Amino acid sequence: MISRGEGDIPVVLLHGFGGSHRAWDDVVPMLGDQRRVMAFDLPGHAGSLEFPKTGNAATAAKAVLADLADAGIGRAHFAGHSMGGAAAALCGLMAPETCASLTLLSPGGFGWEVNHRLLRRYALATDEAEIALLLEQFFGWGNPLPDGLAAEMAAQRRVKGATQALEAIVETLLDGTSQKRLPVDDIAALPVPVKVIWGTQDRVLPTRQAHKLPGRIAVHIFEEVGHMLPHEIANDVAHLILENTR
Repeated sequence: MISRGEGDIPVVLLHGFGGSHRAWDDVVPMLGDQRRVMAFDLPGHAGSLEFPKTGNAATAAKAVLADLADAGIGRAHFAGHSMGGAAAALCGLMAPETCASLTLLSPGGFGWEVNHRLLRRYALATDEAEIALLLEQFFGWGNPLPDGLAAEMAAQRRVKGATQALEAIVETLLDGTSQKRLPVDDIAALPVPVKVIWGTQDRVLPTRQAHKLPGRIAVHIFEEVGHMLPHEIANDVAHLILENTR
């Protein structure tokens, strides 16, 4: 976990499946000048590989809430991407008194459709070239893979137990060929601002999962953007998080 900036109510950033807090590297500098920012490694990922229990977004949410409680933080803005978006939403549902806002980037759990084949292959990949080929499918067609990203992920997966953790976690997110779903109406009913952000070229979770959401959820759709919103449109993501936390 990294922490930057100052403020009584931090912005908590939660990365997607197979990532780390570094997924937010392009976003944090734009937030840290105006908000206190805390970016976590979720259980079973990167610096939290040795966390006693790994699993789905609910497991991640419980771990984050426990860390915040241990740090004496009673209220936070939650922003999450993909699996981290589901975890952020569950933080709000599990402990609504702690949640000041939700900003969910192509979040898991908003529909049954998921590219389960891609996620399962991605969980098992250890070679940098193979990871790069898989990661290209996470990005919009015209958006290049960031330099060094595949190498960084390959290095993380060389750590003993890393691939086994991801292989186990991905199965907790899926139900056969579908993804497990969140109670979207309950998320919309939370008494805080809720934003959902999606890209039209998302090949992991289809953009139509952002369609016809309850009216209290603000939806922002970006053309020619894939699944990796914190990398592809970092400026827009930072702007929308700041807007949601005012």
